[in-house]
Amino acid sequence: MERGDPGGGDRALEGCSRLEGEPSDSVRLRISADPREMPQVRETLTVLAEQVGFEADATAQLVLALDEALANVIKHGYGGRCAEPIDICMTPLWENGCGGVRVSIRDFGRQVDPAEICGRDLDDVRPGGLGVHIMRSVMDEVEYGRADEAGMRVTMTKWVKR
Repeated sequence: MERGDPGGGDRALEGCSRLEGEPSDSVRLRISADPREMPQVRETLTVLAEQVGFEADATAQLVLALDEALANVIKHGYGGRCAEPIDICMTPLWENGCGGVRVSIRDFGRQVDPAEICGRDLDDVRPGGLGVHIMRSVMDEVEYGRADEAGMRVTMTKWVKR
């Protein structure tokens, strides 16, 4: 995993374009689509969430949504190929004295129509398949889009509840 300087400054990774209007205090990570890299990403999000004022329960929800999104990239975007890149951007947000976090995950795998991304019926009781439902339940906003030439981007936002 590549990381920016934890002391601040421009953290854009080579090959990771900065989103228009993205603050420079965003944390940008590039990992391989290997589940063994997820604990480091979870820890980074946990620290950022605590810095903007999330309590433990809300931080756990953020991390759960991150896990589900990354699992979907690994399984559906890359078909389990662990060497493929995933770019992650975690941005602290401040609006009207309230903190929040935006997490953007970009893969370079298979593209799908964002309108077709939906959770399965909750009455369909069986293991797996609840990631999209979980993400939409615990986050305030979840948006899917096609990335440039290949892959997808999911952007999730959660605000501290006061």
